[in-house]
Amino acid sequence: MVRVPTAAVAATGLVAGYAVARWSKKRPLGGVVLAAAGAVAAREWQRKAGNVTAAALSGVYVAAFVGSHPLAKKIGAWPSVFTVAGGVTLASWVAVDGRK
Repeated sequence: MVRVPTAAVAATGLVAGYAVARWSKKRPLGGVVLAAAGAVAAREWQRKAGNVTAAALSGVYVAAFVGSHPLAKKIGAWPSVFTVAGGVTLASWVAVDGRK
């Protein structure tokens, strides 16, 4: 079975969550996508790197979601989502996926 990097799961959750919320016009549905991807990523972070790393990266994931809202007012919605998704991707790669 092919393992998808946790960085990709987390970034996809942020981008897809926003896309679903925007195009469906149902923010709770986007939240479900965001939460589901976050849960999968957190489970893998915990399995691969332990509880402390999983908790820290989960905090980064939530902070990215929260931080994307004020950032969107400055740079636009999609640029904001891609910016925070990139930050989460980098954090996850450094802390978990890039380790050998």
